[in-house]
Amino acid sequence: MNKNYIAGEWVAGDSAIDNINPSDLSDVIGQYAQASTAQLDKALDAAREAQRVWAGYGLERRQNVLNAIGNELMARAEELGTLLAREEGKPLAEGKGEVYRAGQFFTYYAAECLRQIGDNADSVRPGVEVDVRREPVGVVAIISPWNFPTATATWKIAPALAFGNAVIWKPANLTPASAVALTEIISRQDIPAGLFNLVMGAGGAIGQKLVESTGINAISFTGSVPVGKQIAASAIGNLTKLQMEMGSKNALAVMDDADIELAVSLAAGGAFGGSGQKCTASSRLVVHSAIHDTFVEKLVAAAKAFKVGHALEAGTQMGPVVSEGQLNGNLGYIDLGKKEGATLECGGERLTMKTEGFYMSPAVFTGTKNDMRINREEMFAPITCVIKVDSYDEALSVVNDTNFGLTSGIVTKSLARAAHFRRNARTGCVMVNLPTAGTDYHVPFGGRGDSSYGPREQGAYAAEFYTTVKTAYIAAGNPE
Repeated sequence: MNKNYIAGEWVAGDSAIDNINPSDLSDVIGQYAQASTAQLDKALDAAREAQRVWAGYGLERRQNVLNAIGNELMARAEELGTLLAREEGKPLAEGKGEVYRAGQFFTYYAAECLRQIGDNADSVRPGVEVDVRREPVGVVAIISPWNFPTATATWKIAPALAFGNAVIWKPANLTPASAVALTEIISRQDIPAGLFNLVMGAGGAIGQKLVESTGINAISFTGSVPVGKQIAASAIGNLTKLQMEMGSKNALAVMDDADIELAVSLAAGGAFGGSGQKCTASSRLVVHSAIHDTFVEKLVAAAKAFKVGHALEAGTQMGPVVSEGQLNGNLGYIDLGKKEGATLECGGERLTMKTEGFYMSPAVFTGTKNDMRINREEMFAPITCVIKVDSYDEALSVVNDTNFGLTSGIVTKSLARAAHFRRNARTGCVMVNLPTAGTDYHVPFGGRGDSSYGPREQGAYAAEFYTTVKTAYIAAGNPE
């Protein structure tokens, strides 16, 4: 049985769950322990003590730890990427790429360990100097999702450690193998016992107790809007610092002057990559009427050509969705779209493959309106909806007409349109002639509206969440 890592020790839980390969339901990857509430309490106590020790480490000592983690992840990208693809269902190349990128997060934040430079100023009072610097926020609870089980967790864990904090990590129960693999690497580093804790368990039990705890100073969460709101309601009683990345309904606007081949490639990759299970997926395609029919024809052909298969099979472009529940939800949205009056051009069917798994064909809806539920709700599925518009102004209006605001994109040859869109799209990330999915690790990531709450993730902006600012006043005194 794979165990939890608590207070510097690998420990069994009160129960265990099976981890099933969504590409092949006969493949049981392993059994994974579920932490008890008593074990969580032990982790919280250990983290508090270890954080004080870790904050006192020299900067280069801390840097060496993060570099070692990052370098090992990159060196083992093929091995751990294969494990990730096996348990989550994304194609092998994407799994390897995710693990390698996770290593880059650690090496980036290793360098940030040496960039913790404060500010100084003269006071308005004579003879007084002011020193402003950042200090660790304390013990951070990290609740990460299953769709990027290593990368998303890493872009939270790496800055948390870099800035001197302790970590309690509750990963998604659908992808525990990747969590144990990352924890095993971290556990071998030069860190005090209890600094990093892995507590696997159900969100309603372990997760809820974690976010309610007075021993937590900050919570970083990625997941759904309903769960995010529940976490916020639970944490506010303790005034716990929050950072949450939640839902999305990303739009790609395709203008009448767009390169059609490029637009189709961006739309298909953005909509169906990772089986549509990305918070940055292109779920709304806002297409100018002048090119609509041509675009749809080529998009449908691209969707039909997408090779769906076992995540570890060569040539697979889209693996299964992560679970039976996710698949049933996806098929439910296919039925809903039809009932709302949209036209299903292709896909949306459960597929029978050589191995039993949660496979479905990528789907394209046309004739959709922006007020349909399939265009308002996050489906997290390989389903995209085309919305026809007659002008750039209408396209921008549709793009912005959503409760979410994570990413948006435009495909155009017009510099003027691109510049106007970049300034006026109400999303945290804007892409010009690029897919809505795909961001860098050294710059801020986050959205608006129901997509995000709290400080941005990634890059130097992560310091806003993982540190607290201290302003010190010093009377210089008389040199005599």
